[in-house]
Amino acid sequence: MKVKIVSQEFNPLLKRKDIVFNVEHAETGGTPPRLEVRQKLASKLKTKLELVYVRKMETKTGTMIAVGEASAYDSVEQAKLLEPEYIVARNVPPAPPEKAEKEKEREKGEEGEKGGS
Repeated sequence: MKVKIVSQEFNPLLKRKDIVFNVEHAETGGTPPRLEVRQKLASKLKTKLELVYVRKMETKTGTMIAVGEASAYDSVEQAKLLEPEYIVARNVPPAPPEKAEKEKEREKGEEGEKGGS
């Protein structure tokens, strides 16, 4: 997977860089996960992973090239203030399977307690 930054423009009012990028993913097959793209963008921009949010990523029909948009903020507070919740949720790394299973079991236990009362 190769990430190429096509353009980046600093927005002083929002204190972020607006980035347009291409991802060549012929060797991996399908569109790569957002988390991997975020990591590559953060390393290319020499910034922390928490400051980069992939807003949109779409593979063009018949090609192995995805075109996307991302934002790189100056601070975590600025990112939390401006990014919509659904974009933040899409960029959160998936929870490890062990924790997800424990949470499901805990929820089932709580539902059983509610029904018995």
